[in-house]
Amino acid sequence: MTRLNGRTAVITGGATGIGLATAKRFIEEGAFVFIFGRRQEALDAAVAELGPNARAVKGSVSNPADLDRLYAAVKAERGTLDIVFANAGAGGPLALGKITAEHIDEAFDTNVKGAIFTVQQALPLMGRGASIILTGSSAGTTGAPAFSAYSASKAAVRNLARTWAEDLKGTGIRVNVLSPGPTATDLAKAALGEEGVKAFGAMTPLQRMGDPAEIGAVAAFLASSDSSFMTASEVAVDGGLAQL
Repeated sequence: MTRLNGRTAVITGGATGIGLATAKRFIEEGAFVFIFGRRQEALDAAVAELGPNARAVKGSVSNPADLDRLYAAVKAERGTLDIVFANAGAGGPLALGKITAEHIDEAFDTNVKGAIFTVQQALPLMGRGASIILTGSSAGTTGAPAFSAYSASKAAVRNLARTWAEDLKGTGIRVNVLSPGPTATDLAKAALGEEGVKAFGAMTPLQRMGDPAEIGAVAAFLASSDSSFMTASEVAVDGGLAQL
């Protein structure tokens, strides 16, 4: 498949998990990919795995100066930008009654402020036919015990797509949300263990966790002209978790 042939993509949080799986899929379909993240070692390993059609820039999505460096690199090498996958995410569990300001800031700085700056600073390089993809979550629809800040931040991401679809009227730039459910990334498998993976998988009607490559496949669809009449939409890739 070459649905993304010649296109240039930016993926934040692209060194591991869903971001890395999506970078692989984009490259397989003909794209040139810039991955962006905070850990240089992980970025270097990802670029070595992805090959010559990948570049890495280190930085934080909540730091506009870091994003300036990212988009300067894109402009210098590629000139324009066709796809932004705002995938960087953060947030863990903390029950109501124990929530701290720092806990809220961690989730909202990355998931909301980071998404806003990632997209806003990309726009000067984007034109008609470009695609913006935001990573949501099944937690943004269903809620999850002890995940107040994370769930609220992902609900906010869902609304950003609705608002931006209005803001981008007439530009030909589309914006959609991809919302995974439980996904068996290396980090999740290490944190949950074999029994935890089975337990989380049992929560879905498909009785398993998703594979990062399955999320990447849907991201490639949203990035391509196959989804050309979609904007302001949310695509759930959650094994049915938030759909029943």
